[in-house]
Amino acid sequence: MRDLDQALTDIAAMRRQMARGTEFRGYGPVAFGVTGLLAVATALVQAFWLSDPLPDAAAAGGYGRAAVRGAVGFVVLWGAAGLIAVAVMGYEVVSRARRVHVGLADAMIREAAAQMVPALVAGAAVTLVLLRAAPGALWLLPGLWQLLLSLGVFASRRSLPRPFLWVGVWYMACGLACLALAQGAHAFSPWAMAVPFGVGQFMAAALIHRSEPRHGDGRRP
Repeated sequence: MRDLDQALTDIAAMRRQMARGTEFRGYGPVAFGVTGLLAVATALVQAFWLSDPLPDAAAAGGYGRAAVRGAVGFVVLWGAAGLIAVAVMGYEVVSRARRVHVGLADAMIREAAAQMVPALVAGAAVTLVLLRAAPGALWLLPGLWQLLLSLGVFASRRSLPRPFLWVGVWYMACGLACLALAQGAHAFSPWAMAVPFGVGQFMAAALIHRSEPRHGDGRRP
């Protein structure tokens, strides 16, 4: 019995090692494209729904009750968009991985989650802390979200196509630019979210599409 347990443990360890050394093909261009469109659509909703009082209050250097309510609305709107994006990505990751990786699918999905989930959890935790303890600093969130997503991309670099590194570079550059520029009169600008996430997700979709292997008839998996 002990020999059987040891053999099962060794097989599980081999599967984990194979999963770590194999390019993960669970990410697909459709989900990246859909989430890019979602970012643009959310920015349009914000432009009509939350146009005031955020920029005026930030420009005046004050965060009164109305401005805080607007900032919370910003977080709720983009938080909901983020949850939808995670659901879309998660559905495609699971369905594609089980179709492409077959026997290694579960191990590959766990490895991909272990690389990306910490950045997502950190983003949610930072958001909750600022909402609770420092609502006047909520203008930092667009930049922080982009920086954390870039770290998730960098953490996943071993299992993604090599050019995908540029997606992480894009999000890091955008995050730093938002922290430096998207404040005062430009705080909570919907385009500080739409441009980084829209372009970033479309870039990811294009890179994944180009990197997908073709079948003999030219079709992609």
